[in-house]
Amino acid sequence: MKYKSTRGGVSGISFEEAVMMGLASDGGLLIPEKIPLFNEKDLKHLSELPYTKLAYEIISRFQEGIPSDDLMQIIQKTYSRFDNVNMIPVRKAAGMRIAELYHGPTYSFKDIALQFLGNLFEYILEKRKQKLNILGATSGDTGSAAIYGVKGKKNINIFMLYPSNRVSNIQELQMTTTESSNVFCLEVTGSFDNCQSLVKDVFSDLEFKEEYSLGAVNSINFARILAQMVYYFWIYFRTIRRVGEDINVVVPTGNFGNVFAGYMTKKMGLPITKLMIATNRNNILTRTVKFGDYSIERVHPTISPAMDIQIASNFERYLYYLYNEDCSKVSEAMERLKTDKEIDIRGHLLGQLQRDFIAGETSDEEMKNTIRQVFSKSDYVIDPHTACAVHAAEQMELVADNTVCLSTAHPAKFPEVIHEVLSVWPEMPSGLQNLEERQRRSERINPDESILKDFIAKNAK
Repeated sequence: MKYKSTRGGVSGISFEEAVMMGLASDGGLLIPEKIPLFNEKDLKHLSELPYTKLAYEIISRFQEGIPSDDLMQIIQKTYSRFDNVNMIPVRKAAGMRIAELYHGPTYSFKDIALQFLGNLFEYILEKRKQKLNILGATSGDTGSAAIYGVKGKKNINIFMLYPSNRVSNIQELQMTTTESSNVFCLEVTGSFDNCQSLVKDVFSDLEFKEEYSLGAVNSINFARILAQMVYYFWIYFRTIRRVGEDINVVVPTGNFGNVFAGYMTKKMGLPITKLMIATNRNNILTRTVKFGDYSIERVHPTISPAMDIQIASNFERYLYYLYNEDCSKVSEAMERLKTDKEIDIRGHLLGQLQRDFIAGETSDEEMKNTIRQVFSKSDYVIDPHTACAVHAAEQMELVADNTVCLSTAHPAKFPEVIHEVLSVWPEMPSGLQNLEERQRRSERINPDESILKDFIAKNAK
C-alpha cells in the first residue's frame, strides 16, 4: 500500500513514511492510493476475532513495510493498557445503542488511536535511529490522549497547543500534570482554530519541519484514522444479529476525523446505511451537509468543547473523494478556503454529500436536557458530546435498535455539567483522581508562529 497527498504533490510513499510525514509536504493530507474491499465472507471472518486480531487484519491491509510479528506486537502492546476486557462495550440506552469508546488511560475515544500511534512512532524511530518532535493542537481530549501515548518514550518530545479557557479543567490537568520531561504544554490565547492554524503554518515551513524533525499526532496523521476505522468494524459486529445487516452510526464530531474513519469503512464494504454528523453550535459541518455552505464563522464556546471547531481539517480528505479523486480541484478548494473563508458545494456535489452523510446540531440546553432524559429513562450517565449524538439521532428519527451513537468521553471528564444537570457528581475513575494535587507545567503564548517556533527550537532535544 502506497500513500499520496490530497493535493497531488506527494505520491508513492510507504506507510512508515506517511506516518512520519504527518501533513504532506505540499500542504495536503495523506491518503491511501487505493481502498481495500471486504465482502460478506471477509466480514464473517472478521466478526469472530478479538479486538487485537481484528485491528491486525484491518491495519495490515494498509501497510507493507512492518513485519507481521512486529505489527502484532505493536497492537498487543497498545491495547493491553485498556481497562475493559471487551475493549468497547456497546450498551442499550435511550432506545438505541451507545458504544463506549472511552475505556483507555485518559478516558477518551482518542486513546484508541493515539496509544497505537505512540507505539508506532517509537517502533519506527528505534528502527531508523531517529528522533521526533511531535507538534499538535487540541480542542480537549486529543492533547491528553496524545501525551499519554508518548510520555516517557525514547527519542520523542511532544509540544501540545490548547486554547486558553476552552478545555475542561480535567482535560487541562491531564495534559499539564504528567511530570514527564518530554512533554511541553502550550496554552494559546485564542480558539482551537488558532492552535490548529499555528500547527499547519509551522508544518508548512518545510525547512523548519526538517531541521527539528516535526511529526503530527492530530488526525491529519492517517495512522490515527486507520486505528479509528477498526472500532467501526468492532461496533458493527456487536450490534447486528448476523453479518450483512445494516446499521446507522451517529458521530459527534468537529474536526471530521472520527466520522471520516466511518466513511472509509463504508467504502470498504461495512454495511452502514446512515452515517450521521452531530455538531454543537459550531455547526459548519451541519451547514455543509444541509446546504453546501462550508463557510468559516467565529468559534462559540460550548459545554462540548472537543467540537468547538470551525475549520474541520479532515474534510479535505473527504473532498478528495467528493471531487472524484481530482487533486487539482482539492487544491483549488483549499486555496479558496484560505482566501475567501468558504467552499461552495452545490448541485450534484451536494447531492453526493447528502447521500454520504446526514447531519444535525444540538444546543447546550438540548445537550443538558438529553443528559437528563437518558438518565431518567435508562439510569445511564452520558457526557455532553454523547448527548449531542443522541439528540441528533432523535432529531432525524434514527432511534432504533440498529442505531449506534458513539460515546467519545467518560462523563467524569465533565463533572460540573453532570452535577448541574443531575445534581450528583459523576463517579470519578481512578485515573482522574488526585489530579489537582499534582504539579502543573505549561507555557502561555500568543497565537504567533514565530513565538511557537522559538519555543520549539529552545526545547527540542
